Amino acid sequence: MLKLAVLVSGGGTNLQAIMDAIEDGTITDTEISVVISNNPNAYALERARKNGIDGICISPKAYETREQFNEALLAGIQSYQPDLVVLAGCLVVIPKIMVDAYPNRILNIHPALIPAFCGTGYYGLKVHEAVLARGAKITGATVHFVDDGTDTGPIILQKAVEVHQDDTPEVLQQRVMQEAEWVILPKAIDLIAKGKVQVEGGLVRIQE
Repeated sequence: MLKLAVLVSGGGTNLQAIMDAIEDGTITDTEISVVISNNPNAYALERARKNGIDGICISPKAYETREQFNEALLAGIQSYQPDLVVLAGCLVVIPKIMVDAYPNRILNIHPALIPAFCGTGYYGLKVHEAVLARGAKITGATVHFVDDGTDTGPIILQKAVEVHQDDTPEVLQQRVMQEAEWVILPKAIDLIAKGKVQVEGGLVRIQE
């Protein structure tokens, strides 16, 4: 059984997609041990509680330094002994101590086709605003492992989404979530649960 710790910051739509996929069997042999938010008002915590999953808040505002918060966050995750940490709309910068503790065991979903529209400053609606400002015709989402960089870890899955001429950032964000994020994030978790994902030389190999 693959045990997940899911980190969130907001509404938790990607968390919901994971929970739904576990329930309908799209994700096999997997359970969510805990949902952790840096935001006490995140609706994602309510989603967790409604599903009988522990939902806890570890906020940087409760600590004097970022180092103390980072240590508390890592300790909170480790107390649940997860096999995989999933960043599902988590806006916290993942500290090096966590990357070192979970090498190639932290999963992130990014709302663009890496290496386009990624890196520092590209998150949430800002990604979709940049896509539209550039006049891109195709965007999408990427699931990747987290390393010491920003959106630089080994890529597991990507899915393209068409950009429409009359799109607003909000409309495009919704389409990318529905057509890509909610599809490839559960798929990547299931592949890991089945032991089909290996990292070799910084690249992901998926066994057929």
